[in-house]
Amino acid sequence: MNGKAVAGILVASALIAGAAVWYLQVHAFYQPIAATAPAAAVRLTALATGQPEQILSQGFDGIDAASSPLRYRGCFTTPLSLATATETYVLYDTPTPLNAPGWFDCFDAARIGADLEAGRALAFLSEAEIRPGVDRVVAIYADGRGYAWHQLNANAEK
Repeated sequence: MNGKAVAGILVASALIAGAAVWYLQVHAFYQPIAATAPAAAVRLTALATGQPEQILSQGFDGIDAASSPLRYRGCFTTPLSLATATETYVLYDTPTPLNAPGWFDCFDAARIGADLEAGRALAFLSEAEIRPGVDRVVAIYADGRGYAWHQLNANAEK
């Protein structure tokens, strides 16, 4: 067989494999979360009881994937004020928003992370151990915008 044909087959195979890997990572496993699904209910852990309580939220837009517990992302608005939230719910000490796929454009992890560091948003514990070693975290802005994601907790390293 001609060397050019072999090289062409190798390059074509690599391109097809690369496209398949990209598609599987960015699109294939994600599913939208219906606004009426249990995963769309925004909860925060109450200081008084230590239990998650549903808060008022509107316009929930979310994605999740069964392939990883860290693929959950959500965007919503809430009438809950930051003053009420900080008096009622558990703050989250180490929030680290994880990147969402580029096509899920309501969730910008870099902006949310910068806003959390600058104090323009506050992070709350939604549900501890929502899956083993994983917490659900919610960030809320003073204007009512909210974002939710899953992140590893200290138990994940054990």
